Amino acid sequence: MGSIPIPDPGESTQTPSFDEFQRQTSLMTSCTLLWKELSDHFTSLEQTLLKKSDAIKEKIKILDTETKASLISLEKRETTIENSVSIVLRKVEAAVQAAAAAAGTSRCDDGEVDDSEGLLLRLQSFCVKMDSLGFWGFVASRKKEMDEMRAQIPLALAECADPARFVLEAISEVFPVDKRTECVNDLSWACVLILESLIPVMVDPILGNARVLVTPSVKKSAKEIAETWKESLDQRGGIENMKAPDVHTFFQHLVTFGIVKDEDLDLYRKLVVGSAWRKQMPKLAVSLGLGHKMPDMIEELISRGQQVDAVHFTQEAGLVDRFPPVCLLKAFLKDAKKAATSILEDPNNSGRAVHLAARKEQSALRAVIKCIEEYKLEAEFPPENLKKRLEQLEKVKMEKKRPAAVGPANKRTRASNVGPMPPAKAGRITNAYVSSFPAPPTFVRSPSHTQYPAAGYSVPPPMYGHGSRSPPTNPYAAYSPEAAPPLSPPLSYPGTPPMNYPPAAAYGGYGNAYQQAYYR
Repeated sequence: MGSIPIPDPGESTQTPSFDEFQRQTSLMTSCTLLWKELSDHFTSLEQTLLKKSDAIKEKIKILDTETKASLISLEKRETTIENSVSIVLRKVEAAVQAAAAAAGTSRCDDGEVDDSEGLLLRLQSFCVKMDSLGFWGFVASRKKEMDEMRAQIPLALAECADPARFVLEAISEVFPVDKRTECVNDLSWACVLILESLIPVMVDPILGNARVLVTPSVKKSAKEIAETWKESLDQRGGIENMKAPDVHTFFQHLVTFGIVKDEDLDLYRKLVVGSAWRKQMPKLAVSLGLGHKMPDMIEELISRGQQVDAVHFTQEAGLVDRFPPVCLLKAFLKDAKKAATSILEDPNNSGRAVHLAARKEQSALRAVIKCIEEYKLEAEFPPENLKKRLEQLEKVKMEKKRPAAVGPANKRTRASNVGPMPPAKAGRITNAYVSSFPAPPTFVRSPSHTQYPAAGYSVPPPMYGHGSRSPPTNPYAAYSPEAAPPLSPPLSYPGTPPMNYPPAAAYGGYGNAYQQAYYR
């Protein structure tokens, strides 16, 4: 029989309290949450590492593909070295023969070139001899043959020992700084033509546009020329006052030699916007790396009222959906209408208001019609109404220039023996005063009298109605005492319809019917 244990009086017989149990429970909960958080973190790290690993593997595949392509290209180039050498030798031999032929032929004289073959031979003679100055003078003096030279210059530059250096030396006469003592005419067109013709010559025959055959020394010279041009901006009046042909030459220089700088993109953008009306500017802007800035440039052109130029940029950049061309063209026409109306209402242009407003509208109509035809927008914006309006304006212009009818017997004598006609060049004299007010009466003794005073022409009175010679009362009321007597207005003859010019109000509104169809 066992003994019953007797508790020790010093040992505590109290059980764990409820607070201790709660403390341990909360500790277990915290550990569980922390474990879950750590598990999620490690899971996220694992997924991130997997994604990065996949990206690295994809890049390795791309690099392997590019490496294989490069190795294949190098193998092709190595296998064609002998052929390339033979081609060069043949070209050298042909160049020697061409130089010998050029020295003994009369085509190398300074005479005119009468056909495309002769033009090519003449250009090749300069290129073979590396006569850059002679080449430049020959090209610059034949602007009328630009289309023929555009096709022949690349063939001629291929005969140069160093085409890139040859071109830099050729255009150095006017770019980056014009060295001529007398700048009679602008030769930027010749620089652009030569630089454009150099591009196909410098392209690698195997790698294509990915590699340009320019020696490091020539590329360094091209960069120095570009820096010199940029430094001369302040001397030329800043970016705002730069001439568009000079900007075009600078951009073509950068594109041809591949020396575009990312840090100069803001400069390129300002120059492009300032010369946006040039036909080649949209393509040059893309070549300069301004594709990502095209939306901002287009919005700036629209704010300046150059909607037609903005259409060209949208077409080149593929932003037609964002900037609909038809909306831009209609906005341009509305702005032109407002400008024409303001010209008509300007009191300073009262004498030539109708002419200036008509010319403004004609220019806008021609630009819009050309843009519609160029980008095939006839379905969205039919140009028939625009062409009709343009014909109306041109008809009025032609009627205004139409001379008055003269008798067959004496072409310099007015009909019905009213008086002698003024000299044929009277309208060209700078001090001849022409007015739309009625002319004062002048009585001429003899129809054959043709002597006129030096201060102004004395002209016979106009015929009012049919055969009436009664002048208006006080015809000099509208003239100042210093004004010379004006020339008489055109006469009206029986059977000849009067030349009625549209009043300002009718011109400003174009007519209700036409206006609705014109801007619909």
